[in-house]
Amino acid sequence: MNFMPNSVEARDIAYQLHPLVDLRNYGKTGALVIERGQGVYVWDNAGKRYIEGLAGLWSVAVGFGETRLSDVAKAQMDKLPYYHIFAHKTHGPSVDLAEKLISMAPVPMSKVHFTSSGSEANDLVVKLCWYRANALGKPEKKKIIGRVKGYHGVTIAAGSITGLPRNHQSFDLPLDRMKHVSCPDYANMALPGESEAAFSKRMAQELEALILAEGPDTVAAFFGEPVMASGGVYVPPENYWQEIQAVCRRHDVLVVADEVICGFGRTGNMFGCQTFGIEPDVMVLSKQISSSYMPLSAILMNERFYEPIAAESERVGTFGHGYTASGHPVATAVGLENIRIIEERDLVGHCRAMSPLFLDRLAGLAAHEKAKAWRGVGLIGALELKPWEKPGAAGAALQAAAMEHGVIARAIGDSLCFCPPLIITAEQIDTMFDAIARALDQIGA
Repeated sequence: MNFMPNSVEARDIAYQLHPLVDLRNYGKTGALVIERGQGVYVWDNAGKRYIEGLAGLWSVAVGFGETRLSDVAKAQMDKLPYYHIFAHKTHGPSVDLAEKLISMAPVPMSKVHFTSSGSEANDLVVKLCWYRANALGKPEKKKIIGRVKGYHGVTIAAGSITGLPRNHQSFDLPLDRMKHVSCPDYANMALPGESEAAFSKRMAQELEALILAEGPDTVAAFFGEPVMASGGVYVPPENYWQEIQAVCRRHDVLVVADEVICGFGRTGNMFGCQTFGIEPDVMVLSKQISSSYMPLSAILMNERFYEPIAAESERVGTFGHGYTASGHPVATAVGLENIRIIEERDLVGHCRAMSPLFLDRLAGLAAHEKAKAWRGVGLIGALELKPWEKPGAAGAALQAAAMEHGVIARAIGDSLCFCPPLIITAEQIDTMFDAIARALDQIGA
């Protein structure tokens, strides 16, 4: 493809390294340049409008162009554009947001630590699990268990807990301390005649078998998303989390709920933990915490998790960790205002109100001759296609056709995933899925 010299497209190819692409091929195809956004829509630099069916990267809860957030960001920039929380320093926005998050938590939590991304936050939780094990005099209790198709980020530790081959290959991941159990994909993995409850029990038995094989004294934590999102949107079957938690408690394994995508209303409750009855020791929050208007993530930990860490810092003389941007005043001010908007506009209630239509339209598409199944809860879902000869080709084709029809969604393998802004209306849901229906008719095979 030819681009005008000095155009955004040409300069992008010349100077930027992009994630999740074939870098050689990218140099030939270039990028879609998104120029502005408003509500559930974004526009490219040719003026074409799209429904942003993935809310950016699963994250823009309040929609694009929310002036309350830009106003708060400017006011904080004018007042205190940056300060840190190292060495007995703090500032109002980080304190205010920490207090708010503790008050919102679905189970009692003790402390909050801010970072800038979900990857960074999950990486730190691993580091804290190791620190805590040393504090408890259990230096062997360092292994972390994730799940196949789970996603927790791309940093070294978080990328190792992630259960996606594309995030491991050629990076020398996963680390030896990271283990994986099966994805709870009931539709594709259930035995003939097996109920959801029986399947969940079998998944828990697999987890327990792994813990026993590794040795309970070597396993620190189990990481899981309430709904597995970036691996293809897998909703846990009946009793799954209750069975998993029982195994973890039996063997003194911490439960870490990765709420990076599920948190702040996505599943029809403020947190995915509430939707699925999870009682975690640690929660990891990001994305919708600020609608991604600013880079921000948070780790919430209970007293059981925190206290040994505090004791170890006393013994050592300091807690030898920190990030320059932890608790950044602009990011935390925007995060707090974003949560106010979610609460004031009852976007969690709006999600519950829109969910039946969203899921009904998704289920309707699954009846198409080129589709295989659908999955979803709240305002997150996936349409799984019948595979073509080359795995992933059907999903890629539908993603491309959807863009032609004015919808941005994300193909993960042969599933097209949806996670629109929480502000989406019934009319916009219908428009989005009408476009996907036309795109399905268009693609081959």
